[in-house]
Amino acid sequence: MKQILLITALVLLASCRSSTEKIQKTEEMESTTELSNKEKASALLTSLETGDKTPIGYINAAKYKQHNLGVADGLEGFGAVLQNAPEGGFKAKVIRSFQDGAYSFTHTIYDFFGPKVGFDIFKFEDGKIVEHWDNLAPITPPNPSNHTQTDGSNTIKDLDKTEVNKAIVKDFINTVLIQGEFDKMSTFFDGDNYVQHNSMIGDGLSGLGKALEEMAKNGVTMIYEKNHITLGEGNFVLSVNEGKFGGKHTSFYDLFRIENGKIAEHWDILETIPPVSEHKNNNGKFNF
Repeated sequence: MKQILLITALVLLASCRSSTEKIQKTEEMESTTELSNKEKASALLTSLETGDKTPIGYINAAKYKQHNLGVADGLEGFGAVLQNAPEGGFKAKVIRSFQDGAYSFTHTIYDFFGPKVGFDIFKFEDGKIVEHWDNLAPITPPNPSNHTQTDGSNTIKDLDKTEVNKAIVKDFINTVLIQGEFDKMSTFFDGDNYVQHNSMIGDGLSGLGKALEEMAKNGVTMIYEKNHITLGEGNFVLSVNEGKFGGKHTSFYDLFRIENGKIAEHWDILETIPPVSEHKNNNGKFNF
């Protein structure tokens, strides 16, 4: 009798252990399949092309705030854009994606009412998107160094240096671009080793110098007035700034890659801000 009871107990114990292991494995699988915020942001953008409805669930419909001034606020505004898609639909290819705290930001090639390149920023709360900002510009031919607006490095590293790298970019933006201390520019670069993706400028500080000279000859001014937010992940840092380009109110989005404490690569998107009379929402372009 005792042997039977012992065997029964062992069987029950083994069964309990098996059930516990199954629960643990299920929980582990669920946790490993949970998308990161930047993966959710990328999936939402890609759904513009695929038509997948799942990523819509990543948006908090009750709190979603839109900062693209050409789109109405809320999920209704987002839906209206989808309903007005051109024949053949939209295209969206995410080239780079990053996250910094509550924010995720992406670098994407679009066919969105015409071929475009864009940076998108999403703010998350409790795993749901609650706000969206972006800067979009037409796709242009390769620059004088034969770089496109999106090619180049996309390997994220130096995660432990994120805050240091953000500080480097903030210092560069404030010292050189806002305060205009161009004599200090060289301190932020490793000699002429600098890869440039701006469609009008060649590689290196020499390429930047030539472009600035040409702009001055043609009376074109580029003025950075205020840094609104700086986001980063590892060796990549995105800086969002407000100013004027050619006298027009402009939003500057600049993505930098930092290598050994120096700016090594740069991508950017400039977007002219339309007059208030043309805004489809009242959330502002820079309210972070």
